[in-house]
Amino acid sequence: MSSFVMTAEEREAFLSEVHIGVLAVEREGRAPLAVPVWYDYEPGGELLIWMDGGSVKDKAIKKAGRLSLVAQSETLPYKYVTAEGPVIANDTPPTREQALKIAHRYLLEDEGTKYVDGALSDNSVLVRVRPEKWLSNDQGKA
Repeated sequence: MSSFVMTAEEREAFLSEVHIGVLAVEREGRAPLAVPVWYDYEPGGELLIWMDGGSVKDKAIKKAGRLSLVAQSETLPYKYVTAEGPVIANDTPPTREQALKIAHRYLLEDEGTKYVDGALSDNSVLVRVRPEKWLSNDQGKA
């Protein structure tokens, strides 16, 4: 039986493609928080997630100090990558350029710019994560 596990280069390339991420973070006394998020990632770099400060996500991440993010394809051949790691920083808003880069991954340029203009604030937080542990599966390797 062949291995479906992606190489480091394959998983980083896959994570850098546009996918809705699913953020997972532990919570005391409750099930882990698992919510969809927009993110940015470049191979070898940090995982970047922009959110509102004080949100349920933000509070859980600050308490846990680490998180997992899964990205998947929902068409054949099915693939997924999970990246887990410590939070490097989550105490400042993204720059306008960082926010635009994230928004433009998911929206057309004009729509992304309008989204950033309406959503970026002093209350925004850019969560930066250093991926350390990976899980992956590529059913195309069958």
